This record gives sequence, structure tokens and C-alpha cells, in this order.
Amino acid sequence: MKNSFNLLQVSKNLIDCPSVTPKNAGAIEVVEKELKKLGFRCQKIKFSDKVDTVYNLYAKLGNKGPNFCFAGHTDVVPPGAMELWKINPFKSKVVNGSLIGRGACDMKCSIVCFIAAISDLLKSRKKKINGSISLLITGDEEGRSTNGTQKVLKWLKNKGEKIDVCLIGEPTCEKKLGDSLKVGRRGSITCHLTIFGVQGHVAYPHLAKNPARVMVEILEFLQNKRLDKGNNYFQPSNLEVVNININNKADNVIPYKASASFNVRYNNIYNSKKLKKLLTEQIKKIAKKRDVKYNCEFGISGESYYSKPSVLCNLLSQAIYKTTKLHPKISTAGGASDGRFIKDYCEVVEFGLPNKTMHQVNESAKIGDLLKLRKIYSTLLNLYF
Repeated sequence: MKNSFNLLQVSKNLIDCPSVTPKNAGAIEVVEKELKKLGFRCQKIKFSDKVDTVYNLYAKLGNKGPNFCFAGHTDVVPPGAMELWKINPFKSKVVNGSLIGRGACDMKCSIVCFIAAISDLLKSRKKKINGSISLLITGDEEGRSTNGTQKVLKWLKNKGEKIDVCLIGEPTCEKKLGDSLKVGRRGSITCHLTIFGVQGHVAYPHLAKNPARVMVEILEFLQNKRLDKGNNYFQPSNLEVVNININNKADNVIPYKASASFNVRYNNIYNSKKLKKLLTEQIKKIAKKRDVKYNCEFGISGESYYSKPSVLCNLLSQAIYKTTKLHPKISTAGGASDGRFIKDYCEVVEFGLPNKTMHQVNESAKIGDLLKLRKIYSTLLNLYF
């Protein structure tokens, strides 16, 4: 029987929603509509704070365990330089065998591929599965991640809802579909540092204290200090300077203050509290030596996480090999994901499209990869159930 689920059209429908984080712009409703067609019970969940309002979706098919959950996000990053796009980023189009549009690889098409795989499973099983399938879809992953997955998980727990395993459809592959899956991610912490000196004339440096000199010394020390060597699960932690600002328009004036920001991607050797303490001590030591005052503020966007490979990872590896003949590398590289919240509830594995164009101008997904990803997800569901 020919499958009626139109993978390409639904992908285009979802991409065409301009859901720049945290806006929904109809994206959750596109997913909800397709899931209801398959018999899912759908609950839209709204969470708000003083900053924004986010729409989330929890959809479930079946009433008994085990509960196989797919997690994903419909929010996307801004398009960036519009003049460099080949098309309107929110009017998706197939060009030379690839679907172009913001969110194509990160990660709207993965969501649609999983829905397509459910459709395939239900047709092959005549709508009978030994367990439940659920989807946890958020509109708050690319931004603050405060009104999305972590709050939905608490909401589910309070309702007595259990998730047994979770697949996240983030773009994990590096060069080819199937070459990599993820079972963890490094954490991310950003420090906004300001050094306060004494303003003065550049010809009389002994009468001033140049905060730029101290800032350079601190950043050089932090940049050159190796935080760790990594371990069996993670690559080494790394610190990168992302912004330096003195805002001094006069060539003959030693400035009063200098500011900079740096980000650390850290592995599970650290947690944010331990790393914050270490960095503060190092900054304080140099500032004291140079007799200047300083202020540092830390922002933590996510702790590192590691989900020990188990049933889901093994079955997914089998499904990938059956479709692509590739043995996926088990990785923890890359940026933060909602896996950091889900790992406290069940085994988590991340697998989706190649990530080469994510967040870039002309973000895209090859049509051939979409068809293969659909097959991988379908094979995985058949192996699991």
C-alpha cells in the first residue's frame, strides 16, 4: 500500500512558519495537525514569565508502557543576512535536490521524518503497537530554554507520566547521514568581565591604571591555561574569548574601564559551580596583583550531560547500519541541547540530519537524507516495538 504521508510537503509547511525563537508562528499547530491525523492525543502547554511566552506540545499514542518519546523543537534562530539567502528563508524551496529554508536541518525536518516513521509503523502494524509513542515538542530550545522542555518534563512528572526512552532529533551527523549520534553534550558558561582602572593621559601612565593591560593579561592567562585533558567520554574543555569592548574614542586617553566576555564549553569533569569558582579565583588573583577592581557576572546556559548508552543507543545503531551501512560514532561533541534536561528522566540519544548548514545562511537538507532518516526512524520503531 502506498504511504499517503507527504514528507516533503509537511516539511515545507513547518519550515514556512517564521518561528524565530521564542515565537510559535503556527509551527506547533502544524505538528499537532499531522499527529491528530494519526490518532494522537495532543496537549498544547503554555508557559510564561516576565520575558516571554512559549507554546509547547505533548502528544501521545497509546496508554501502556513502554513509552518511546521523540523530543524536538520548532523554534529556529534568526535568518541573519537576508541578502545572502537564495530564497526567502520562510518560503522553503527545493533547489538542486535540497530543501532550503530556516530550520531545514535544525530541526524541523527531523520532526516531520519521525511523524512519517510513525505513519509507516502504524500502517505496517495495522495501528497496533505494544506500548506508547509520544512527542515532546518545544518552542524554546534555541533561546533561553526556560519555558520549554524542562518545564514540560516537570509538568509530565506531576501528572504521573513516565518516559522510558527518548530520541532527540537534533542534527548530529558530521559528513554523512548516519556517521554520528550523541549520548551527551558539554556544558556552557559565559563570563562577562569588567576591569576598572584609573583614567589618565597616555603620556603619564604612572598617574593612571590602564584596565586594558590587565584585561589582556587575564584573557591571555585564561586562554592559555588548559582546563583539562578530557576523558573517555568527552573532549577537553575549551575557553574562547567572544567579545572585547573598551569604547574609548580618544587616542590620548587611558580608559577607565575595559570589558570582555568569554565562553567555556566544559565536560563532565566540571559542573558550573566548580568552574565558576576556579575562574573567579584566577581573575581575582591577577586583579589583586595589578591593584584594580573588577566585576564578573556568569550566565549558565546548560550543564554538561552524559547518558550511558543502553537499549535505545544499541537499537538506533542497528537501524542506522541497516539503512546506511555505517557504524555511527558515539559522540558528546557540539553545543547544548535539551538532552541536558531529559537525561534525568530516562536514557537519551540524539540523532538527526547532517549539521553542516545549521544556523547558516541557506540552511538546507538533502531530499535523499530526509528519505533515509525516515527509514532509520521507522526501522528503529520496529526494532523497539
